[in-house]
Amino acid sequence: MADFKVSMRYATSLIDLAVEKNILDTVSDDVELIAAAMENSPQLARALKNPVIKPEMKSAILDEIFKSKINKETMHFVRFLIKKGRENLLAQIASKFLELRDEKLGVVNVEVRAAYEFNDQQKLNIQSKLEKLLNKKIRFKIIIDPQIIGGFIAKVNDTVYDASIMHQLAILKQQLLKGGVALN
Repeated sequence: MADFKVSMRYATSLIDLAVEKNILDTVSDDVELIAAAMENSPQLARALKNPVIKPEMKSAILDEIFKSKINKETMHFVRFLIKKGRENLLAQIASKFLELRDEKLGVVNVEVRAAYEFNDQQKLNIQSKLEKLLNKKIRFKIIIDPQIIGGFIAKVNDTVYDASIMHQLAILKQQLLKGGVALN
């Protein structure tokens, strides 16, 4: 719980700094790069969490990896985390920053599972309907799932919108069992 509060505090301060200096897009790109590096390199994550490795060495490692790739303000923030002994929370802080950024910009991530790839018109239709429903801009991640016969299942945070054929058949089955559907 303490790590959550600390991560939130640092992420909030970074987003406030980025907004104040009008570099939110740049810092967002930097944080996405850092988050991807932490996710794709377990060795880097372990090195940052290792208390035996001195802060100067951790700073040198991160400088070597990111200095030429990220904005100087973001690099100062990363060095500040190391100075404060919070480098072990870098991945959590990056994740929380990206959540706060999306919230600030009114964007929500939507995971869509479908049996097949949508064409451009279908994507636009689904996007516009979900944007109206959620009253936010959406960022799609489409996952092809052959177990879905047809339709799609959209997941937004903890909410699931099931527009799959399997779900429709299950609803029809329930109605038939209850005698709620009149057959001709």
